[in-house]
Amino acid sequence: MGTTTGIAAALAVFAGLGGLVAHLAGVAGLRDLQRLRRVGVPVRALVRERLPAPEDRSAVSRPLLQFTTEDGRVVEVFSPVPSSRRVPLVDGSYVALRYDPADPRLVLVAGRERRRLEYAFLGLGGVMVLAALVVVLLGG
Repeated sequence: MGTTTGIAAALAVFAGLGGLVAHLAGVAGLRDLQRLRRVGVPVRALVRERLPAPEDRSAVSRPLLQFTTEDGRVVEVFSPVPSSRRVPLVDGSYVALRYDPADPRLVLVAGRERRRLEYAFLGLGGVMVLAALVVVLLGG
């Protein structure tokens, strides 16, 4: 086995495993979205601005969402999606969301499901696995 063939094989394994992980992340994300749409309890949540702490390194601030569960517990979670110009999450406003009754910290903000991101993971993962297979088939 030549050096070039070894490098191609290592690259193919790396790309294939990375692609597989990305593909599985997309599958899991879509499955979670569908499950929350199906079993999630709809509720209105109060948007609360969170002032960034000095140790916060994220450029995107995610507000807190506060809601009451069916059994009367008040839950406060970070928004799974950031505020945007199109759909701003303004302090004091309300958003519709669905929460998992088994774990109310898992929420889905209505209209902001980020399906495109999950499909991007699926597609990119599939492309990477196919590219790895091509490298293996053509290189060996």
